Amino acid sequence: MGAKTSYMSDKPEVQHQQNIEIPVYISFTAKVLKFISPVLASRFAARLFGTPFKHKMPKRERKMDQESHQYRMKLRSADKEFVVYEYGSSEDRILLVHGWSGRGTQLSKIAERLIEKGYSTVSFDAPAHGKAPGSQTQMLEFIETVILLNEKYGGFKAGIGHSLGGMTLLNAYNQGLRVDKLVTIGSGDKVWDIVLDFNLKIGLNHDIAELMVDRFNEISGVNIHELSASIAARTVDIPVLVIHDEDDRDVPLSAGLNIAKHLPQAELMTTSELGHRKILGDSRVIDKIIDFLK
Repeated sequence: MGAKTSYMSDKPEVQHQQNIEIPVYISFTAKVLKFISPVLASRFAARLFGTPFKHKMPKRERKMDQESHQYRMKLRSADKEFVVYEYGSSEDRILLVHGWSGRGTQLSKIAERLIEKGYSTVSFDAPAHGKAPGSQTQMLEFIETVILLNEKYGGFKAGIGHSLGGMTLLNAYNQGLRVDKLVTIGSGDKVWDIVLDFNLKIGLNHDIAELMVDRFNEISGVNIHELSASIAARTVDIPVLVIHDEDDRDVPLSAGLNIAKHLPQAELMTTSELGHRKILGDSRVIDKIIDFLK
């Protein structure tokens, strides 16, 4: 592993505690279904797991939204669309990938600095996210979206991914994404940990999580465990900057550390008191990204 830039305090690592509130009726329904049929409970959980929340665009993202060229593309694997954002006019394009329940303008502060430095950005609303239609999606569709954009633009100077976006880029690189460098910010790591954590949050258990994974593997033909970021990282042979905050309540710092550990060419930046989303607008973080891309 390469150099490490640290802004950590002396506080102990925050344990994994996904910062979501589950409505009582959802937990009640999940528990009733578990009593009736574990299979029904697992399918209920799977549908919830694949349903992102759509949040109102904050004011700070409006400039990018108003000044970018936007158009729609379709997946090959399903009758689903995603919305593409072209921001800036430079041929040196950077691909930006949002996380779960995010949108193509979520990395707007990073995008604006990249424009200032002579780059342009390509980002997207994944299926069922932002302005894209639909209510259901999953990680494989994020990866497919990136691969389709890679084909359209002939590769990118770099890719920057937040949360699920980081996991997506690492997997997409192993499926043909052409980039010189990658940056992950608050990336998740082990898919099993994410699935199990979700099931526990809605009042289900390990057995239901296993049923969910088995069904996903059967339907997709993909071993979900192989999509884990630290597994994908092993064959990513380009420089990767891994950025993670020790106070991230959605994804634990241990995820970022494990990803960096398995990358052949990793540089690690740890921060504190920025959490999972504030980190996207932090000036030190953006400065580090710009320096890394140089």
